[in-house]
Amino acid sequence: MQLLYKENWEATKQRYRAWWAGENFGRCGLWVTAPRARPMNVPPPPPRPATPEQRWTDLDYISAYVEHAHATTFFGGEALPVWQAGYPGHKNLPAFLGCRVELDFNTGWVRPMLNGEAIDCSSLTLDESNDRFQYALREQAHAVRQSRDKSIPAIAGAFGGSGDTLAWLRGTERLLIDIMDRPDEVLAAEMHLMGLWIQVYDRFYNMIRQAAEGSTTWYPLWAPGKFYAPQNDFAYMISPAHFRKLFLPGIEKQLQYLDYTIYHVDGVGNFNHVDTLLELPKLHALQILPGAGKPSALHYMPVLKKVQAAGKNLDIFIGPDEVAPALRELSARGLFIHTWCRTEDEAKDLLKKAERWSHDRTVVPAARAGDNCPLP
Repeated sequence: MQLLYKENWEATKQRYRAWWAGENFGRCGLWVTAPRARPMNVPPPPPRPATPEQRWTDLDYISAYVEHAHATTFFGGEALPVWQAGYPGHKNLPAFLGCRVELDFNTGWVRPMLNGEAIDCSSLTLDESNDRFQYALREQAHAVRQSRDKSIPAIAGAFGGSGDTLAWLRGTERLLIDIMDRPDEVLAAEMHLMGLWIQVYDRFYNMIRQAAEGSTTWYPLWAPGKFYAPQNDFAYMISPAHFRKLFLPGIEKQLQYLDYTIYHVDGVGNFNHVDTLLELPKLHALQILPGAGKPSALHYMPVLKKVQAAGKNLDIFIGPDEVAPALRELSARGLFIHTWCRTEDEAKDLLKKAERWSHDRTVVPAARAGDNCPLP
């Protein structure tokens, strides 16, 4: 099968399979995009709708926007055209459970709904008549139709997950207090919510599997089965002990359900939990993302080497000028790099150079097991 916007899709899938398996296929995984040298002839998207709600739910506008982006982009290496409408917060589990979502043109805010003294999620169930859930179903069906033979439909929502879902439902500050005052209730709520997460994911995965092999999501990777990027951004603010006791059981439940997983380690505060995550046998890979305002991921080489030394795949987002330094320090086996170039020719040249720079080497941790400090 070939795609209009990704001519070598079959070969790309084989490289993805090799990457997930930790096999050497001649270079690191490399997602590199650039403006297409010869853009395909599609109309430009119409003007942005007048309101944020329309901007995020007008499927005709979204389709035109996505089509134009794909027709004008070169997808090099493992980069692929993903049909997705964006994730400002209106397609996540809290919204489906009844939280109010306020949107603007760039993002959204989820307002808490569990305002009682105690936490009780046991009565929360998925109401499929919920307006946000019904919209997400319509968007998913639309994505499946619009992407056929051209691109890959993403699972429609960034549904949340361990910790973050409860933080949305409860409010971040209140959940921090709950961890100290009622940890047993936090754990019980986490396990119940992860069951609902699996129910939601399963519904959407069964829609896309009718149109495309495997899956992709808000996270820019493809896998030949049920794929998602578990995360817990809330854990930035808690200790490794609380993370392990209260949130790891829910993550393990999620990993048991999914076929392919990459943990989204978002922000340097979450680096404290890398050692715990590396113990999870069902976790395939970790993304190390320092976060806004922080240095490049390469500044945290001890953490990157720790991931590779533990036998896990590693994903980093870096600039094109950092690809060579990364491949001097890290093994190309199991490494995935996301980057971009100014032109299609530069992207193709980078792919050729990455083959020369890539080496399958044994990586030794650059610091003690618990030392996540950056290189000087």
